[in-house]
Amino acid sequence: MTEAPSDLNQRIAERVRELRAAKSLSLEALAAKSGVSRSMISLIERGESSPTAVVLERLATGLGVMLASLFDVPAAQASASPISPVARHADQVQWQDPASGYVRRNISPPGVPQPMQIVEVHFPPGGRVAFETGARDARVHQQVWVLEGAIDVTVGEARHPLREGDCLAMQLDQPTMFHNPTRKPARYAVVIATESA
Repeated sequence: MTEAPSDLNQRIAERVRELRAAKSLSLEALAAKSGVSRSMISLIERGESSPTAVVLERLATGLGVMLASLFDVPAAQASASPISPVARHADQVQWQDPASGYVRRNISPPGVPQPMQIVEVHFPPGGRVAFETGARDARVHQQVWVLEGAIDVTVGEARHPLREGDCLAMQLDQPTMFHNPTRKPARYAVVIATESA
């Protein structure tokens, strides 16, 4: 489902507010936990900012959730319709990072209580995004499977050149950078699994 950027910004705004309230965090407390300024969080929660993937990843880490969950339908809207175990292609949320231009699609059915999520990413030629991922409350495992093209993934100090068909297993507990070193777009799937704390 390709929503207008303003609609997605509003959805992200509601989800961040909802998750922050569920954790009983003030704006100041979330700013301290995430490293995102109080004023930026306030702009995001009002739907007045188009946050980058890096900012959203910091917020997700501070809120103790996965980045993909920031794109879920807010609980108030979700309760109006039953949870489905099927995510139809037309209903899958697609979002473009304003900084790197990469496009991510949440593949997994939203709201299904499972410890894994699948995301598809279209990465533009020369694109680069660096996540300052640190330790989390729960252990998060991720596998990156390149479906088309090539990407380089740097985890901590280790650089992994990946080509079509390659799969990298990693843990989200240190800085990670994704880079498409080629002049062609790349497409890859990310499978994320969370261990219970």
